[in-house]
Amino acid sequence: MKISTKGRYGLTIMMELAAKYGEGPTSLKSIAERNQLSEHYLEQLVAPLRNAGLVKSIRGAYGGYILSKEPDNITSGDVIRILEGPISPVDFTEEDDPAKRQLWLRIRDSIAEVLDSTSLADLIAYEEEGKPDSYMFYI
Repeated sequence: MKISTKGRYGLTIMMELAAKYGEGPTSLKSIAERNQLSEHYLEQLVAPLRNAGLVKSIRGAYGGYILSKEPDNITSGDVIRILEGPISPVDFTEEDDPAKRQLWLRIRDSIAEVLDSTSLADLIAYEEEGKPDSYMFYI
């Protein structure tokens, strides 16, 4: 399974908002500048996150986005599923060899377990440690 820029940049947005949780709204422009990303692309990514209820938009001169829940209560799996769709390394059918099907299910379940057990708070904690082997948020 390969996570596209949608998932990676979506996690970047969410990690930035998690790092600023409780400090007020953060603009996409500031996130884009800090991470050298396209603000226009981030606008496209934040819409499904807002529609799914993970972020709230705040209007006005000092507006931007905030998380709708605490960073401990949003997992990387939540973000990836919204932006990338279901987690599955391959498409398979019931006619596939049972041994292969079992392998694909185990891989899918392992990926889902890692994503679902890693909250935004975990990701920003790893990032703040500054270790060279810090948690990478792609698979």
